[in-house]
Amino acid sequence: MEKEKGLKILPLVKKDPWLEPAAKEIAGRYERYRNTLSEIEENWGSLSEFANGWKFYGFNYDRLKKGWYYREWAPHAQDIYLFGDFNDWQRYSHRLTPNRNGQWEIFLPDEKYHDRFTHESLVKVLVHSEAGWHEKIPAYIRRVVQEPGGVQFTGQHWAPPKPFDWEGDRFSIRDLDSLLIYECHIGMAMEQNRVATFTEFAEYIIPYVKNSGYNTLQLMAIAEHPYYGSFGYHVTNFFAVSSRFGTPEELKYLIRKAHEQGIAVIMDVVHSHAAKNTLEGLNQFDGSDDQYFHPGPRGNHPHWDSKCFNYGKREVLRFLLSNLKFWLREFHFDGFRFDGVTSMMYFDHGYRGNWDLDGYFREGVEWDALIYLQLANKLVHTTRPHALTIAEDVTGMPGLCRPIHEGGLGFDFRLGMGIPDYWIKILKESKDEDWDIGEMWTVLTNRLPDVKTVAYCESHDQALVGDQTIAFRLMQSEIYFKMSRNDESHIIDRGIALHKMIRFITIALGGQAYLNFMGNEFGHPDWIDFPREGNNWSFQYARRQWSLILNPDLKYRFLAAFDRAMLNLVIHHHLFSEVYADLLHTDPENKTLVFERKNLLFVFNFHPFHSIFSYDFKVREPGDYRIVLCTDSTVFGGPGRVDETMTHTTNFDETDGTHHLLVYNPSRCAMVFERIR
Repeated sequence: MEKEKGLKILPLVKKDPWLEPAAKEIAGRYERYRNTLSEIEENWGSLSEFANGWKFYGFNYDRLKKGWYYREWAPHAQDIYLFGDFNDWQRYSHRLTPNRNGQWEIFLPDEKYHDRFTHESLVKVLVHSEAGWHEKIPAYIRRVVQEPGGVQFTGQHWAPPKPFDWEGDRFSIRDLDSLLIYECHIGMAMEQNRVATFTEFAEYIIPYVKNSGYNTLQLMAIAEHPYYGSFGYHVTNFFAVSSRFGTPEELKYLIRKAHEQGIAVIMDVVHSHAAKNTLEGLNQFDGSDDQYFHPGPRGNHPHWDSKCFNYGKREVLRFLLSNLKFWLREFHFDGFRFDGVTSMMYFDHGYRGNWDLDGYFREGVEWDALIYLQLANKLVHTTRPHALTIAEDVTGMPGLCRPIHEGGLGFDFRLGMGIPDYWIKILKESKDEDWDIGEMWTVLTNRLPDVKTVAYCESHDQALVGDQTIAFRLMQSEIYFKMSRNDESHIIDRGIALHKMIRFITIALGGQAYLNFMGNEFGHPDWIDFPREGNNWSFQYARRQWSLILNPDLKYRFLAAFDRAMLNLVIHHHLFSEVYADLLHTDPENKTLVFERKNLLFVFNFHPFHSIFSYDFKVREPGDYRIVLCTDSTVFGGPGRVDETMTHTTNFDETDGTHHLLVYNPSRCAMVFERIR
């Protein structure tokens, strides 16, 4: 590469020759970040101090003056009034005073309000602007409750007399050897036809997660959202814990309970967009359409019916960064899964579908959003050094998971979003005997070595109504009628076999971490459909039927048992510590792959009926091998065709000096061998 005079070539480019033509743009990306960070540090002292907005805005107690300050950023407002049960809902008696930079404030002294403005007081604000007079909920409010018998939401002053006891919470997510993520929605976590609570989840689901082998919870829908069916992705109140599930203290209890069990808790944070609600949310808070969001059409997400943040505004940056620090400090979250990163990074929200250097660095790239993501990663790792960040990005933005000083964006992991798409595609479009195992290998290993990937074959996306889980795609309606241990069904037998194999090869090849949505590990039979007008507000499909795996007469328990054994294998053998598996043998005719990862031999036979005796393949190390896991085992609902007690000894081929293993290779079966001597 001809080096441009004065151009600093960042390590990201030095390590990847494909990026050399974009060296200037990558350097520019880093320089923009550095300039923004320098400006913040110059004006605020540090990025961490800048992200203390939640300690300034909203309701904060002044110990010296002995009273509560309420502050708001509303540059286009002409008048702002605070009202609530503390002043008998008089809308015009408590006017905020305008300050510099669009800030407004009011002080409520204890001497006058100590018995009126108290913990759980209900509040709203009345904002007067060119758009008229409108009731709002404070932007930094920490709790929002729904009015009894209605659809309206009201802010609630949350100031418990005693702080939550975090004493003894020394948990660190970095102590986990492997990242095994259990993606959860609190509200649908119980079996009853209702919304579950944080406390119920802590008491009943955390022990199940622990016993199942997962070590990380990824919690969805934590921030307040008015429409339950949005799955928490249309947020209105970014600092408020969803009151549907309980109080902030009850969420803290859940997290502490998880930490006590050695389980990390990651929050699914939604900073890619916001609900367009004007009564409950940020939209038009000060009467303008460009306070927190872009003005005009650019501020409207064309696919999600929501609002797009203007990441170029300093107060918007402060709001979002403060939100991250708030969740880390106040709730001890161990990191974030950033939703919709693809949508943030490009003006067209990532829908062009053609990704080259121009698409990544020159045409339609939302630079302000990239700066925000870099600042967010720096802040998270400064605030809680052991925290993890995961990006939901389908485009493969170069540098997404590389350190910022190398020219990257600073994420720890990315979601392997192409993997579930691949499984859906072949299950929908191909017969079993037509599966291309070479393509399977390529899809599951197609990642850069320095991009840590969370592998998964299905998440909540594939479980939503209108889509299908892998279990339902495989077994269709027979999953409702033929799952008894006494029932015979070729469809169920195929479904159980492939359900295990698909999950197993995904975790074995797909990345350095693994994710599963709750219930999918045992083939939960129903999709997710939240209460809505179209289903007569039913909870029938917004719950998890745990009783299915407790019933010894049903086959769901076999899938759960295999999932547990699969995770134990990953943990015990430190599988993720080796970046890639090595392909030892590929056999398209018999749909068989043999590969090695972390000194384990994996043999996958996806053929629907080819079972081969004395199947021969090369191995690197001579010796005796034994089976340590087999999907065919009767313990996991298989037909039990494999003698797992046998010791397999390698043969030496004098013609080429290689060592071979001969094994029975049954159809629709995966086996793992360990060398014992």
